[in-house]
Amino acid sequence: MSPRISIAVVLAFFCLLCAGLVLESGAFRTTTSPDATDSPPARRGLMLLQQTTDVDTPASSPTAAVQPPRLQAATSEDFGALGGPSQRPIVGSVDPRSGFKFQLELDSKGASIRRAILSEFNNRDHKDPQPLVFLAPSQPDSGREMLSMANKGFVLVDQGRQLNLDGLSWKTLGAETDDDADQTVSFEATITDGRDRPFVRLTKTYRIQPDSYLVDCSLTIDNLSGDTQKVRYDLRGPLGLEREAFRQDMRGVIGGFRNAQGQVVRSKIEWKNLVKAPGPLPIESKNGGNQFLWAAAVNKYFAAILVPVPEADASFCDWIGGRTGRLYNPDADAKADTGDETVGLDLSVASATLQPAGQADSTRSYNFQLYLGPKDKSLFDKNELYKELGFVQTIDFMGCCCPESIINPLAFAILAIMKAMYAVIHNYGIVIIILVFVMRLIMHPITKKSQVSMSKMSQLAPRAEEIKKKYANNKQEMNKRLMELYREQGASPIMGFLPMLVQMPIWIALWSAVYTSIDLRGAAFLPFWITDLSMPDALIRWSPFTIPLLGWKVASLNVLPLLMGLAFYLQQKLMPTQANAATNPQMAQQQKMMMIMMPLLFPLMLYNGPSGVNLYIMASTFAGVIEQHVIRKHIRQREVEEAQGLVAVTSKTGGKVKKKKPKPFYKF
Repeated sequence: MSPRISIAVVLAFFCLLCAGLVLESGAFRTTTSPDATDSPPARRGLMLLQQTTDVDTPASSPTAAVQPPRLQAATSEDFGALGGPSQRPIVGSVDPRSGFKFQLELDSKGASIRRAILSEFNNRDHKDPQPLVFLAPSQPDSGREMLSMANKGFVLVDQGRQLNLDGLSWKTLGAETDDDADQTVSFEATITDGRDRPFVRLTKTYRIQPDSYLVDCSLTIDNLSGDTQKVRYDLRGPLGLEREAFRQDMRGVIGGFRNAQGQVVRSKIEWKNLVKAPGPLPIESKNGGNQFLWAAAVNKYFAAILVPVPEADASFCDWIGGRTGRLYNPDADAKADTGDETVGLDLSVASATLQPAGQADSTRSYNFQLYLGPKDKSLFDKNELYKELGFVQTIDFMGCCCPESIINPLAFAILAIMKAMYAVIHNYGIVIIILVFVMRLIMHPITKKSQVSMSKMSQLAPRAEEIKKKYANNKQEMNKRLMELYREQGASPIMGFLPMLVQMPIWIALWSAVYTSIDLRGAAFLPFWITDLSMPDALIRWSPFTIPLLGWKVASLNVLPLLMGLAFYLQQKLMPTQANAATNPQMAQQQKMMMIMMPLLFPLMLYNGPSGVNLYIMASTFAGVIEQHVIRKHIRQREVEEAQGLVAVTSKTGGKVKKKKPKPFYKF
């Protein structure tokens, strides 16, 4: 079968497939309201789960104790803490129809968040999809359970005493739902002196609202003694984020800062640095004078952003002291980066002076907001608070060798185009393919110029080699003669590579947009194959096994990487021979090796890559094959015309090509 027929068949099949998928997606159907008989949304009430009252016993132990738990004092002069029975209030809902973005399982232990489950996203289990557990308990090598937003050490500065309140079951004061469906739960712990007299009281409150990704959290400290007290405390931030990326772990900790120009900048602790570090790493701004705004634990698609809320007349919180990110490893003896680790962050609150009970300033309140949701620029741009705080800085693009100042604007622009196309087509797989072909079409003049220049350089290679031999002992004269030759024939060594360098940031931005887009998570291309563009295409699944020596896990037959290898092979076959390869055996051997390695290397590297990325690369490569076929045909036609006696147009000859009747720009 000739290349012309093959390309026509592929294009016809693609058009029919796209048309069928667009019709199947319902793009031209009129939407109707849900049937009144549909099941009602989940109720917006609160559930209160009674647990054991013992401070350190597991949740599965039976309920038995009557006395409230207490952190026992070591001596009669030490301080203790009183709490209440262990309980786990549940607020919010996993039903998207309830209006809540998540469900929180709170825990009186440490007045913490045990679990956060997102209502709009699932865990991508193809057999039994369940709502995505976003925050979860972590049990590092110490064996002690760690919970998000738990109050850790509480320090009585003047007395030199510290109490670890994350092991105490705080007293649950109650759970409320107001007329706006806002849900509130409060916990209380009382610090006592050596005589069991109330000394300091801590009250912690969580509040969530429908249609909001924010959790409002406040901690109020009351001085119950007759003396001035100086106190401070440590707060554990969000933790338990699961690994979203199948190949590369993109989890990390990010700090947001405002610089002197009023811009929000970020500082990120990468996953690899957390794995290598022996302990917590500081979250620091690159410029020490920047104002701290927030800290976030992130993975590929989601972010848990902890924001200290400043006073009404302040632009940032000056009461935040230390900020650290860390890795929680369940097994200290296990090899690092096994996938069982999780990331978290801690904040230290600076010391505050509380006046004696009954006086002004005997109480101090600290307010926080916790964002739990997707890393979505359109969402961040619509919300004034998210926009002002620069939550968009949590979005990571794989910029490779290109700086963020170039890649980020291009990638965001491509994401906006993809969203606009999806609003019409309703299939991100087709959107990726169309976008690739459109980008190829836009950059075709540059690509064509590069290919034509490479072809000319290849034709001039014998003459260039003669000049090199003739002036081997005179480099200056040799370079002069070579440049004259290239100028006469309208060729340029730079033009063979410059267009490729110009295109590189655009293609990297397109790749980055496809790789990190939250919209592709769970998005299907075909109903029977490529059902999740953020995961491997997995045409056939089996029990995972590890390839010896390489350590790669293989759990399915992924067809897209194999098709990608075929596309690379065809592209290498059509690639014009480089100028030096025609006369240099070593260069020719290198090109031959490239022709073998490229179709093998990329499919191996991206075998477990997201199908959306592989679809993009495959579509781009096949589009490049078609483009090269067209360009090569044009070059051959031009060579035939020149061989028939037409004078080539150069800067010196001034020859003119014989005028002919207009023809289509390209014809297959």
